[in-house]
Amino acid sequence: MNFSLEQIDDKVEFFEATSLPALEKKIQEKIDQNRAILLNVYHVSHQVVLDPKTGQPFYTAVVHFKSKGNKM
Repeated sequence: MNFSLEQIDDKVEFFEATSLPALEKKIQEKIDQNRAILLNVYHVSHQVVLDPKTGQPFYTAVVHFKSKGNKM
């Protein structure tokens, strides 16, 4: 059986929530998890839209994580 380890250089994760505090909590939990595998936040993009049926806001975010050694 072959076993190899490869370092993750970067990854992109998507988040969604119905409130801004819930979205922030989800992102912070993932930041903490990714820090354990040596990935840091490189870029964050977020957006809010209104649900056409209810008029309630819906929050989304995209977070790009990169390893410290892989800077563009």
